[in-house]
Amino acid sequence: MEETNANVAYSGFWKRFAAFLIDSVIVGLVILILSAGMGFSMGIGGVGGTGASVLGLLIALVAPWLYWAGMESSRHQATIGKMALGMAVTDQFNNRLSFTRASARYFGKGLSSMTLAIGFVMAGFTERKQALHDMLAGSLVVDAE
Repeated sequence: MEETNANVAYSGFWKRFAAFLIDSVIVGLVILILSAGMGFSMGIGGVGGTGASVLGLLIALVAPWLYWAGMESSRHQATIGKMALGMAVTDQFNNRLSFTRASARYFGKGLSSMTLAIGFVMAGFTERKQALHDMLAGSLVVDAE
């Protein structure tokens, strides 16, 4: 099926990569701050070892998912990096993604990574500039209007 807006401009690989770098710095800083705060509070409370390690791992796994899926399914339809570069994530009909679909897109990035990153590079060569995870989730990354 084709999208309803024929004037859609799809965001290319390098623009998407730049947004990913911005977002990675943001998420990395959030994880660092949360982990440091957690480590400090657990250290004061005398809690340590395995419990702190498990909680730190949980933060490192959950924070990126909530950031990407939450932002891309929000009214902004974009992460901070995508917003900074004038992009939005939509479904095939230029509508906002549900949190479930945005989550599928996020977890599909694992598959894009497992293909020696060829799943990401596909965005530079497909007609609608979709990466593998976009195809799996039925999503598009477009230049915002």
